[in-house]
Amino acid sequence: MTEEHGTAAPAHESAAPDAAPADAGATAPAGTSGRRTPLSLRELVLVVVLGVVFGFLYWVFVQAWNGLAIAMGPAGDLAQHLVFGSWLLVAPVAIAILRRPGVGILAEMLAAVIEVVFLGSPVGPLLLLSAALQGIGSELPFALTRYRRFGWGVFAASGALGAGLVFFWTAYRMGWYGQDLLALRLGVQVLSGIVLGGLLARVIVRALERTGVLADFAIGAAGAARIPERRVR
Repeated sequence: MTEEHGTAAPAHESAAPDAAPADAGATAPAGTSGRRTPLSLRELVLVVVLGVVFGFLYWVFVQAWNGLAIAMGPAGDLAQHLVFGSWLLVAPVAIAILRRPGVGILAEMLAAVIEVVFLGSPVGPLLLLSAALQGIGSELPFALTRYRRFGWGVFAASGALGAGLVFFWTAYRMGWYGQDLLALRLGVQVLSGIVLGGLLARVIVRALERTGVLADFAIGAAGAARIPERRVR
């Protein structure tokens, strides 16, 4: 992550097998979103798996950032902002699948733990604070909809806030305040958050949903609940 990185209700078995996957941009039924009950073991396992997988992917993105910085020459310091959105992916993915409060923050922090403990991030424990800020920013737009809307706009807002909120902490830690490039840094990072951390996350969720592997989680239950509506129409 730039310098910071150096069971919901199961799908109904009676649903028709040839039904198309639910539209992730539609409004989720009230009974499948934002529940306050503790996470089930299945949901916890999924969050851990996402955290581990994306923790390793984030390390790969760090290597991509380093290569891009070299290729950009004198402008290489801006490379981190261009790819920053890739370090926001796990939060909206986890939220869209489970539709539970806090899972985005938890998934981001687990990914940071993987980077620090297993991949030797030079940032150390400070990375956990950055991950928490990213998770909070990424989760807020979904929380404002009570975890019921998962369209392109909500995902884009998730990426923008995730990238923007942590920027101010990073700018303080890295001494960017007062620099002429401060506004440019922020703008590029927010744009990257929208594209890579928001819109790409929705593409990933839709791709996973089409495979059917998410049928036993909240996103699958929401899709099953909407199938009768489509047939009536």
